[in-house]
Amino acid sequence: MKNKKITLPRLIHGSSSLGNLYQVLPGETKKELVSHWISCSEKPVCIDSAGKYGAGLALEEIGKALRNLSVPPQDVMISNKLGWTRIPLTGDEPTFEPGVWKSLQYDAEQSIGKTGIHDCWKQGNELLGAPYKADLVSVHDPDEYLDGASTEAEKAKRHEDIIQAYQTLSELKKAGEVKAIGIGSKNWKVIRSLAAEIDFDWVMFANSFTIYSHPSELVDLIDELSKEGVAIVNSAVFHSGFLAGSSYFDYREVSREEEPRLYEWRDRFFKICQGYDVKPVDASIEFGLMLPGIDGISLNTTNPERVDQNLASISRSAPAEFWREMKKADLIKIAPEDFL
Repeated sequence: MKNKKITLPRLIHGSSSLGNLYQVLPGETKKELVSHWISCSEKPVCIDSAGKYGAGLALEEIGKALRNLSVPPQDVMISNKLGWTRIPLTGDEPTFEPGVWKSLQYDAEQSIGKTGIHDCWKQGNELLGAPYKADLVSVHDPDEYLDGASTEAEKAKRHEDIIQAYQTLSELKKAGEVKAIGIGSKNWKVIRSLAAEIDFDWVMFANSFTIYSHPSELVDLIDELSKEGVAIVNSAVFHSGFLAGSSYFDYREVSREEEPRLYEWRDRFFKICQGYDVKPVDASIEFGLMLPGIDGISLNTTNPERVDQNLASISRSAPAEFWREMKKADLIKIAPEDFL
């Protein structure tokens, strides 16, 4: 068993809201969010971002806020998931994810490969602005890149693009330009596949290990990676806010008529939470952190006050009876007490 290659805090701050995900946040609110990240967290504060977030807007807002707050660069650890570069906006809205990002002044295009990923890394640091730069880097959503192939030959070519991209990131790490290399993906099976070829320092699972969905194979993978010294980050544990009450599930808007089973599961979950005076958000966070191999959780919010609440949620525990009833209702297969 290797030692952990990097040490991550229990709470990692997601920054997609700074890129105007689903709504436009006022500039003052964005600055307050960053201020709360800095004030409520131990140093270095870990911030997760991506060139895809608002076509680089999130990275710009992070850098601007950190400079306004005079935060020393050694007090922050910035993760930039690479794979998208900013380009001019030629239409009314971005082409890369129509309807998701609001009031953007730029578009973004996918750029994965040996030189493409280097361009993403360079542009990302330019958007952050001195004296800040990305310490943790990865290829963003390689699963989506592979799924975009229309033939097996094209899929093989895209796989090679990903391998070459990681070769470039490895060179940057050897040169001391970045500290650690990882992967962020919504499809955990792609992480499992690429981990057999690439020596990751950290991995980020999104929409994968949650109170709603937690396949046993994924539980085994998290255990295996942790024992190999890979730092594990869990993210998107609310399935785009659905488990907290929103109408979005995994980055798409859903209705009760379209997805009755989703809403039925949530109705039963909320009812049990109410019976034990447990907040659905707290239960989702506790479940998302329960595996011994998970080092931290990435949480995103548009409300500065919620940052402090997220930190408090990490320390809260629902009563054992709550988890037993969740299992009895067949809403979950495992519970935190199974790993005590």
